[in-house]
Amino acid sequence: MKYGIEDVKKALSTVIDPDLKKDLVTLNMVKDIEVFSDAVKFTVVLTTPACPLKEVIRKDCERAINEHLSPEIRAEILMTSNVTTTRDKGPLLPDVKNIIAIASGKGGVGKSTVAANLAVSLAQQGASVGLIDADIYGPSVPVMFNCEHEQPGVQPVNGKNMIMPLEQYGVKLISIGFLTPADNAVVWRGPMASSALKQFISDTLWGPLDYLLIDLPPGTSDIHLTMVQTVPVTGAIIVTTPQKVALADARKGLQMFRQPQINVPVLGIVENMAYFTPPELPDKKYYIFGESGGENLSKQYDVPLLGQLPIEQEVRESGDSGYPIALKNTVSSEAFRNLAESLAQQVAIRNATQDKTKPVEVQ
Repeated sequence: MKYGIEDVKKALSTVIDPDLKKDLVTLNMVKDIEVFSDAVKFTVVLTTPACPLKEVIRKDCERAINEHLSPEIRAEILMTSNVTTTRDKGPLLPDVKNIIAIASGKGGVGKSTVAANLAVSLAQQGASVGLIDADIYGPSVPVMFNCEHEQPGVQPVNGKNMIMPLEQYGVKLISIGFLTPADNAVVWRGPMASSALKQFISDTLWGPLDYLLIDLPPGTSDIHLTMVQTVPVTGAIIVTTPQKVALADARKGLQMFRQPQINVPVLGIVENMAYFTPPELPDKKYYIFGESGGENLSKQYDVPLLGQLPIEQEVRESGDSGYPIALKNTVSSEAFRNLAESLAQQVAIRNATQDKTKPVEVQ
């Protein structure tokens, strides 16, 4: 029996995207169908290269072809991706698809470590990624990416000098730490710090990016308001430890984004330092800072728990040496890869189900 392109589409219309709850054909995710005597070839365009369900979708497509056409037909599937966005192309960051705020209620929960390794993990999985170190008073990106003594270049564009971000481990970077001496404290009032963040956004030549992560300072401050007023933020993630005092502050950070006048979607909670597993006891978990605090917080506010990251000595050592743990092969690097997939998944769901983002008008 001879089959055509429409037969292939009909078969693939039975394959449902597990996240978006619609079939691949309706979602326009199937491209370039070719039909041969013993095989069909087509491309499936995923919503992110960091898709955790890539193999599930591939197997579902193969099964649909064999069940609805013939068990003798071979399915040759090319899996590619096109990261979704709800952003309009405006004057600021016109080629950046998603802006992700990484926040915490208090300091010391490992927010910058999470931001750095998350950026590297996304880049490793094929996404184009940038990272703004918006913690003006305590910049950590230069140390974590081993570029403390480097400075960004400047390139004139349409008569305006634009900052060229540094690039390390596949991630584009900007930080106040690149522009001030390492031993000098940044003693600025709030408006000056906010002005620096605006420059990182408007005067930096970011180019096309799938994800621009903004590592915010702890708490809720001028910097946070400047960010949501300047650009439309796709969503925010909240980093906490299971400890009660950290959770109390994380609630404040989460509630800030949910205020009606701000209304930035919270993509999920990251529970850092969730447990400790001794190398000699790989099946044992010690809950040093308490158990399931981040998980309970996510249930309380009905947001996803994106990941539970273990305490591992090598995470700290990797940050200090400027070679993020995500580049290695450890329990923690696997946890960060899973976190990157979970974040990418939530961004895709958010873009498919919620309104486009707009800059916030806060008085």
